[in-house]
Amino acid sequence: MPTPNYGYEKRQKELAKRKKKEDKLRAKAERKSGSPATDGTDPAAPEPFAGSAQDSSSLPPQSKAG
Repeated sequence: MPTPNYGYEKRQKELAKRKKKEDKLRAKAERKSGSPATDGTDPAAPEPFAGSAQDSSSLPPQSKAG
C-alpha cells in the first residue's frame, strides 16, 4: 500500500486557503467600490513593475565612479 503524500496534501490545503482569502478580498473590494469586477482579474493583486520586463541590453551603460 502506498504511503500518504503529506506534502501534497499540505500544499493543496494551503492553495485552498489562499484562494478563499483572495475571493474574500475580491468580494470586499467589490462591495467597497460598488461595481463588480467581472473581467476575472484580481483587484487586490499588485501590478507588475513595468521596468522588470525590459532587457538589460536596451538600457544605457552606467558610468562607474571611481
